[in-house]
Amino acid sequence: MNRLSSAASAATAIALFLNTPSLAQSSTDIDAVRAEIRAMKEAYENRIAQLENRIKMMEAGKKPAASNPVQRTAGGRSIRDSSFNPSIGVILNGRASSFSEDSSEFAGFAVGEEGERGREGISVDESELNFSANADDKFYGSLTLAVVREGGEDKVELEEAYVQTLPDAGLPDGARIKAGRAFWTLGYLNEHHTHSDDFADRPLPYRAYLNKSFNDDGVEFSFVLPTELYSEIGGGIFRGSDFPFGSSTGGFDSWSAFARVGGDIGDNQSWRFGVYSLRGNATTRTTNEGAVTFNGDSNLYAADLRYIWAPTGNPRQQELILQAEYFHRSEDGRYSDNNANAVGVAYNEASSGWYTQIVYKFAPSWRIGARYSQLHSPDVPAGLAGSALDAADHDPYAIAIMGDWTNSEFGRFRLQYNFEELAENREDHQVTLQYVLSIGAHGAHAY
Repeated sequence: MNRLSSAASAATAIALFLNTPSLAQSSTDIDAVRAEIRAMKEAYENRIAQLENRIKMMEAGKKPAASNPVQRTAGGRSIRDSSFNPSIGVILNGRASSFSEDSSEFAGFAVGEEGERGREGISVDESELNFSANADDKFYGSLTLAVVREGGEDKVELEEAYVQTLPDAGLPDGARIKAGRAFWTLGYLNEHHTHSDDFADRPLPYRAYLNKSFNDDGVEFSFVLPTELYSEIGGGIFRGSDFPFGSSTGGFDSWSAFARVGGDIGDNQSWRFGVYSLRGNATTRTTNEGAVTFNGDSNLYAADLRYIWAPTGNPRQQELILQAEYFHRSEDGRYSDNNANAVGVAYNEASSGWYTQIVYKFAPSWRIGARYSQLHSPDVPAGLAGSALDAADHDPYAIAIMGDWTNSEFGRFRLQYNFEELAENREDHQVTLQYVLSIGAHGAHAY
């Protein structure tokens, strides 16, 4: 207690010094100073007592109460160490839609159920439940279940279930293997869950060529090259049971390859360009609510370009995104209109589709965007004239305009207007109000 004795002696000396006639202006001033000294003395004694008690606890092998493993995020939510527990996240997705047309059939294209425009009125859209975690130092796993409404019933579908290697798995630097069911590398949007899209629906090429997305069972290898410019190559082999293929007979009926490059332009701009192919054998691919069946080879080629500019250098404040994708599909096989021609008609044609979009964040919580997408119909054989595939010399196109408000990274509300002309002399005006809310852990989206 030497420090306490010294403090007391110093306080006494100050008090005696202030009692001298030369400094004492009045009895009131002296009393005020003495009160302040007493307060300082008490505070000093309390602080010493706290430190001495902390030393005793440390000597006894106990951690001080101030050392707490609880951390707080910027949003105020407490999180604890969860090294041995998976991250759990829920995506709530709903909308209210109004359409001016009863039908949304594509002229010249056989479209799957997921590629259709969706239900009119108030509805719960595809919602998700995700579990993900590192299994150990070498492998990461993720499982996503989607709750959807099909045929008047709520169904739970396995959307993703994959294992992925980590940097310590023993592969060469930059190499990665992903196996299971996943949204594979094909164009830009396919790797992303639809709730993270910039628009309430996917553009026409994704709806017609991929039934919205390709997530077959398979394995994919990718390798980021050791170059100054971002460069990645890869490919995969898949079962061949998902659209655009159908029912697999051998279990290894489709494969893919891709290459992409990207980089920064100064401090405020970035870009990425990629080329992709997806090839395989389609066995009994049924579309248009069971009216059309295709058997044969289906080959899809794609290219994408994405450019991002943050005018202020901070994308959270302002951001401009330009994005475009182009698709080319060639098919060689037989189409059957199950309602009119059970034998089938030989088909060897090609078609293409593309979209371009711009999204501008003009304030931290507000964005606006516009998108144009189009399909170029194939030449339909005479035997399919009048069927669901009859294009009638029309190339479907769609225009989308949206505005959204994001309160935080966990919640977004969007208003969107679509104008679609998917068949000749049939215009569809659509209005959609959408909400997307994220609960629990949710990883960052890919570039």
